[in-house]
Amino acid sequence: MCFSAGASFAGGVVVSSIGVAVLKKVHKPSQIVFATIPLFFGIQQIAEGFIWVALQYPEYAHIQQSSTYLYLIIARVFWPVMIPLSVLFMEENRKKKKILLVFLTVGLSVSLYYVYCLVFLNVTPHIMGHHIQYISDFPESLAVVVFIIYFIASVSPLFISSVKKTKLLGGLMFFSGVVAVIFFTQYLTSVWCFFAAVISGVIFWILKESKNNSNPETLQVEMGLN
Repeated sequence: MCFSAGASFAGGVVVSSIGVAVLKKVHKPSQIVFATIPLFFGIQQIAEGFIWVALQYPEYAHIQQSSTYLYLIIARVFWPVMIPLSVLFMEENRKKKKILLVFLTVGLSVSLYYVYCLVFLNVTPHIMGHHIQYISDFPESLAVVVFIIYFIASVSPLFISSVKKTKLLGGLMFFSGVVAVIFFTQYLTSVWCFFAAVISGVIFWILKESKNNSNPETLQVEMGLN
């Protein structure tokens, strides 16, 4: 979905639509952050669509920088915190909450690193073949280590969570990351979002199953409806 402007825009609209449907499946306040993940995937896809446009049409060059930073903030700063935080909010097991808090702290450290890089260093997108490559001044010596930490912080909480089917989501995200690393290493930031629609569909399924298996009376108390 990230191989052209049209594909990015189409993917963004599809994923955002799934995101709206996911939000309708929320029945606990603790699920709200988790349910917004597809919407942010959609925004990420649409932002890259504008990057494609800016790179291909000189008259839109003025939107390149803002689109690039919006995309990279979501792709690199947002996810290492968003995913462990969303799982932490849904978790009810105290021991697992403590473990998830550790991963959230790790994710926050990665996010702060990328914030520093985006503020003080340069990054420029270029079209290479059918992908966008983000060429940056970020320290090359730290690139692999930071990505591994990023990946661990973003995926591991899904395997730790006691919420049903999050392990399936974790497996899908792990697989998508591995595929991107093996086949599209130079375009990793761009290609990983190819799996956003499938991941969003799984999130919809998780919340739908959770809603179907919930006790309506318990939900009314939790939502403050009684």
